[in-house]
Parts: sequence; C-alpha cells; structure tokens
Amino acid sequence: MFEMNPTERKSFLFLVRVVMIVVAVFFASKGLVALKSLRYVGHPANAANTISINGNGEVFAVPDVARISFSVEVKGATVKEAQTQVTKKVNDVLAYLKTQGIDDKDIHTDNYSSYPEYEYDRTICTSYSCPPSKSPKIVGYRVNQSISIKVRDTDKAGTLLQGLGDRNVTNIAGPEFGIDDPDALQAEARKKAIDDARTKAEALAKDLGVHIVRITSFQESNGTPPMYYAEKVMNASDSGAAPAPELPKGESKITSNVTITYEIE
Repeated sequence: MFEMNPTERKSFLFLVRVVMIVVAVFFASKGLVALKSLRYVGHPANAANTISINGNGEVFAVPDVARISFSVEVKGATVKEAQTQVTKKVNDVLAYLKTQGIDDKDIHTDNYSSYPEYEYDRTICTSYSCPPSKSPKIVGYRVNQSISIKVRDTDKAGTLLQGLGDRNVTNIAGPEFGIDDPDALQAEARKKAIDDARTKAEALAKDLGVHIVRITSFQESNGTPPMYYAEKVMNASDSGAAPAPELPKGESKITSNVTITYEIE
C-alpha cells in the first residue's frame, strides 16, 4: 500500500477540497437556473406587441346524400297481431329499397314502439247525480316502426318517395339533403380563412411598418351548412299513385371564420 508523507497528504486533501467546492458550485448554479425558470411555467411568451386579424373562408358544394324517414303504424286487437302486420309491411318496404340500390348499412330503425289504446268512460254527470266513473278499457294495440334511410344517389330521391307512398307507409318525411363528408370541405374552408387572415395581416404590417414574427393564438368558429328539404310529406291517406316529385338540391355552403393573433416587431 502506497504511503504518503505529511506534505503529500496535505496537498492531496487540499486538492480533494477544491474538487468538492467546484462540484458544489456547479450543482448550486444549476439549481438556481431551474428555480428561475419556474417563473415562466404556465405563462405565455411575452408578446406585448400583437395584432389580431379575422379571416373568412367559404366552400360551396352540391349535396351528395339525402335522408328520408318514414314509419309504419298498425292497430290490432292484440300486440302480436299488430306486430305481425307491421313486420309484413316493413319487410315489403325493405325488399323494395334493396331493388333501388339502398345498402343495408344505410337503413336504420329509429324507433320501435308498442302501446295500448284505451276507451274512456264518457258518462255525463247531471246536477243531481254523477255515476261512478269506470276504468279505461283497452280496445286494441298500436305498433309503430320508424325507419330512416341514406340515399347516396340523390337523383333517386323522388322515385323513392313515390315508391314508399305506393306501399302505403304511414308517413314519409324528407328528403333532407346534405354532405356525406363535411370534414374535408370544412378543412378547405378553414385553409381559405387562414390564407385570408394572413393576407390581411401582411398588408396591415406593411402599412404599420412592422414585421410579423409568429402566431400567438388561433380561434375558429364554423358556420352550419344549410340543409335542404323537399316540400313533400305523404301519408297513407293519399289515394292513387302519386307522381315522383321534382326535388331541387341547391347548394350547401360551408364556412369557416378564424381569428389569428400575430406577434409583431
């Protein structure tokens, strides 16, 4: 084992103390920097000089889908009798829809309900007496099945309305025209709105004699595309075969309104 004389031991201990002091100073400085950085946690960058600009974008598109809803309602002496009749009518309608190219995935049952119908006591009271009222009596049952379909070939909407009416469903409502994939059109409208805001910001910055540094905030509000309805509601009381109605689809407008704040210098 190596042994140091007193002078060497003293020098060695001095060197160890120096290294320990340097290490301590290093970690202390790192801790101070970390403490200072805590002041900025959760706070935005300093952007006192800013401008806020509104941008607008619009996209027009012809509706590419139509939604039609209808229901079948039957009254029977028993629930089973009413259900059997409803099922028979609905199956006939579904078979027709398949011949018109409507996929199963585009046919949706919105509601199926069964409820009794009552006959209430109509006893008339006189000024002298009032016979005891009788409990309501069940006189039958109604079963209703409501269905909605998505029509991807919108040119067939009128023919479908006619075909459904010919099959004596209880009522038909629609079509409601719309866009099957509005997200793509919304993204296009948003891009136009952002480009509009950028153009306005660059023009304003030039007039002010400043430069745009970066975007500090962004907000968007979307317009709701208008839905177009055919002026047609049919029910089972329609007599004879109705002609297929003309159904103008018009255009849907998708809008985007953005507010962008820019830091300037």
